[in-house]
Amino acid sequence: MADDTEDGEVELEARLAEQDTFEPSDAFVEQANVSDEGIYEEFEDPEAWERAADLLDWDEAYDQVLDESDAPFYEWFTDGKLNASYNCVDRHVENGRKNQAAIRWEGELGETKTYTYLDLYNDVNEFAAALRDLGVGEDDVVTMYMPMVPELPIAMLACARIGAPHSVVFAGFSADALATRMNAAESEYLVTCDGYYRRGDALNHKEKADEGLRGVEHDVETVVVDRLGDELKVFLGEHAHDYGELVDAHAGERVDPVPRDAEDMLFLMYTSGTTGEPKGVKHTTGGYLSYVSWTSHAVLDIKPEDTYWCSADIGWITGHSYIVYGPLALGTTTLMYEGTPDYPDRDRIWEMVDRYQVDQFYTAPTAIRAFMKWGTKFPERHDLSSLRLLGTVGEPINPRAWKWYYKHIGDEECPVVDTWWQTETGGMMVTTLPGIGEMKPGSAGPPLPGISAEVVDVSGEPVGAGEAGYLTVNRPWPGMLRTLYNNDERFVSEYWSEYSDEESNRWVYFPEDGAKLDEDGYITVLGRVDDVLNVSGHRLGTMEIESAIVGVPGVAEAAVVGGHHDVKGEAVYAYVITEDGYDPNDELRGKIIEGVEDAIGPIARPEAVIFTPELPKTRSGKIMRRLLEDIANGDELGDTSTLRNPDVVEDIASRVGGD
Repeated sequence: MADDTEDGEVELEARLAEQDTFEPSDAFVEQANVSDEGIYEEFEDPEAWERAADLLDWDEAYDQVLDESDAPFYEWFTDGKLNASYNCVDRHVENGRKNQAAIRWEGELGETKTYTYLDLYNDVNEFAAALRDLGVGEDDVVTMYMPMVPELPIAMLACARIGAPHSVVFAGFSADALATRMNAAESEYLVTCDGYYRRGDALNHKEKADEGLRGVEHDVETVVVDRLGDELKVFLGEHAHDYGELVDAHAGERVDPVPRDAEDMLFLMYTSGTTGEPKGVKHTTGGYLSYVSWTSHAVLDIKPEDTYWCSADIGWITGHSYIVYGPLALGTTTLMYEGTPDYPDRDRIWEMVDRYQVDQFYTAPTAIRAFMKWGTKFPERHDLSSLRLLGTVGEPINPRAWKWYYKHIGDEECPVVDTWWQTETGGMMVTTLPGIGEMKPGSAGPPLPGISAEVVDVSGEPVGAGEAGYLTVNRPWPGMLRTLYNNDERFVSEYWSEYSDEESNRWVYFPEDGAKLDEDGYITVLGRVDDVLNVSGHRLGTMEIESAIVGVPGVAEAAVVGGHHDVKGEAVYAYVITEDGYDPNDELRGKIIEGVEDAIGPIARPEAVIFTPELPKTRSGKIMRRLLEDIANGDELGDTSTLRNPDVVEDIASRVGGD
């Protein structure tokens, strides 16, 4: 009997390996929020974005969907007024769903807390009253430096309620990063916490926040959330306030939501690293909220009765758009988890999916590759049949990881939406609509309805099917950034100068990603422009080569960079992590080289294949390819302070020397 099972598994894997396209199931299509192919044609007219605006409640109706008169400073839903906090909280209470769960939170140690929409309404009002009492007024920027604790979305919604934009700084960033962002935003208010848990250890976060505040050039009022209780006693100090005491002092208070103009700022998000001048991406209330609501509805297929889980951190744009604003605007239950996916065991994620009966799961390819490496025994321990849709975000996903996710997590029943977008776009831009389009593993899909994206060559001309070029967006969309905070000039030069023609008023947004187009108009994102290698005059995407390598049995993850080469200009260097049970030996190295040549051609043959147990990654899970380039070129290693595993860099460098 066991042999029959194993044979069936082998046959299934072989079939999946050969399959290039996948259709959503009839059952999914039948219940999908969006299933009419005519939506693409409908959205050729910008007026169709009224569909997105209709998902919200407006205090005052807008008089124009899109104002292009001052392009590229586009305006959406002009003269309309609304409040994001009201749309995410109050209206669900008023519509008879006050006892429905809004947020389910789970701490790393297993603590749980559920906030109904009425609970959320009460807490948001009380903290909004507390912020006002501290002096926060309309248009004051409030910085938040917090991990995945429920007080973070509460604080965001409290700010939105009183018309104060928030600026969330990822808790893993350094004290210097906090100071830089607070100075750039001229933010006089900070909400932070005493600490949080990571792999069972209590981390002192306030110490880092205090260090950052010493670099801020003006006085700051600070609010500190008590996460660790008796585990860590902190001294508040001058201009610091205990969150619990503030809220208790305003128990039962109500704050009327401030009507905000559609173009008023909802939040700032800084995209640069810890050095250099940060870019403060400005997102506005009407366009952003309508866009993330619509994409949550159309792409993630979210319904109010669902329990939805995006495993990102709210410190990133994915968390803003698809943990907080999109799901809560639609009135669903959004799940928050404080910890890591492998603590205390590698089935933590699947145990939670099973226990909470999660309907949609949206995560990063980095996590999926880790799940693959750990093996199928962990998801197989749990009932994942509640899942209706799977999604990926943050970077391109290679076909083998896509198919593993589709089979072992979705049981070949869940559509997988592979979403491309950025902090600057506010929400998803390129992906399949799960109730309409067929899925192609490794290819994000076509542009969403209303999104006009093209792949162009260096002169701005569209490329043909099968060709690589630069991804561009040549029409505005509601979720787009409006400008860079206090720097309109940089906004134009950074995003709009490359392919635009000011004289003809043709403005083209350039996200600096390489991409490839197929005969069906599907876009495969190759990665950042600097992740495209030029080998002997041939432009090769690192993602293409990495996909070929990960397609080799025994390979869990790969990162490809270019190294200097006297003849080729650039040569391919591949850093490879093997799956458990596979030896990193010359035989596997040969299979990797053969796999690349078979998939792409001899031009992409790696100059070197370096086996390593880890890759250098930032705290958000992104591979730091710059350091791998330094190693390949024998250069002095750059700054490793933003890595979550800085020790691995020297280890890899020693392996290159050994190889």
